[in-house]
Amino acid sequence: MTQLRSATVLITGAAGGFGQELTRQLLAQGSQLILSDRPAIDLAAQTDALGISGAPGKIMAYLGADLATADGCEDLYRAVQQLNVAPDIVINNAGLALSGPMVDIPPERWETMVQVNLLAPMRLSSRFAADMIARRRGHIVNISSLAGWIAAPGLTAYAASKFGLRGFSEGLRYELAPYGVRVTTVYPFFSRTPLLDSPRFGALAQTGKDLPAGLTTEPRQIMARTIRAIAVNQDEVFPDRYAWIGQGLKRYTPFVTRWLSRRFYQTLTAE
Repeated sequence: MTQLRSATVLITGAAGGFGQELTRQLLAQGSQLILSDRPAIDLAAQTDALGISGAPGKIMAYLGADLATADGCEDLYRAVQQLNVAPDIVINNAGLALSGPMVDIPPERWETMVQVNLLAPMRLSSRFAADMIARRRGHIVNISSLAGWIAAPGLTAYAASKFGLRGFSEGLRYELAPYGVRVTTVYPFFSRTPLLDSPRFGALAQTGKDLPAGLTTEPRQIMARTIRAIAVNQDEVFPDRYAWIGQGLKRYTPFVTRWLSRRFYQTLTAE
C-alpha cells in the first residue's frame, strides 16, 4: 500500500482539470502537496478558488516551471530539493494536446507537445527515481491516455507521445521494483478538461465539430479512481469504461479498433 495521509506529493500540471481534482482530493486525504505549472499561472489563486480550506492536507509550495525544456525540468527538480523535502509520490500530470492530420500541424507545435508529454516525465522521473532508490521507497505516477494504446487518425503526434510514455513507464516499473519504488500508469479516455479545447489543424479545424458529450468523462471520477489505484500500488489504471473497453478491443480484436478509429475520424471531419 502507498500511504497518502501525510505523504509529500509533487503534482505537475496542477492548474489543469486533472490537476485541480488531484489537488482537491489529495488534500482531503491529508497529503502534503507541492504544486507546479507554467510560471505565468497563478496557482495560489486557482487553488483558493477550489474552496478547500479546512482540508486535513496542506500545500507546501507553488512552483512555476516550463516543462517544455530540459532546463525547466531541472529547475523544477532543484526547486523541490531546496524545500528540503523528498516527494513520496511524483505525479507527472502536465500535458498538451493537438489534433489534426500530422502534415497540417506545424512541427514546432508537436515537438513542444512531445517535450511536455513524454520527455518531461522521463526527465523528472529519472531525477526523482534516483532519490527514491536511495530511500528504498517512493511512487511515480504517469498520466498517459487511451491514446497510448490506440493511435487514432488526427491524434498521431499526441498518440506518439502517449505510446512513448506507456513504454517508458513499463520499463521503469521493472527497473525500480527491486528497490521498493512503484510506477503507476493511468490511461483515461476523453475527459471534460481544458485539453478538449486544444488547438485543431487541417480537416478537424475546418469542420469545428466537438466530441459528443456522451463520450466524455467527469474528471472528479477519473482522479478518484486514479488515487485509489495509487493507494493499492496498481500498475496500470483504465479509470473509465471507454478506456477499459478500448484497451480490451486493442488487445484482442485490433481490427475492430482500426474500424472504429476510421469511422470516428470520418464523422468528425465530414462536412
